[in-house]
Amino acid sequence: MLRPVNATGRQLLAAAMRREREALQISQEALAHRAGLHRTYVSQVERCTRNVGIDNIERIAGALDISIAELFDRAADE
Repeated sequence: MLRPVNATGRQLLAAAMRREREALQISQEALAHRAGLHRTYVSQVERCTRNVGIDNIERIAGALDISIAELFDRAADE
């Protein structure tokens, strides 16, 4: 996937999060349940309409069965 020239960190993280979720073949609802978050929150994070704090990034990474460092590495690869 080509990285947009002006992609923000939030956009890159959202894209990596979505890619990992889809690779696990789970819905936003299933990811939210695993992370202990609301489905609309996960949707908003993936659409970049919600700021996400480090605690919730950690919860999301854990729900995706990867470390927070791996999630950020994959975001950097976007």
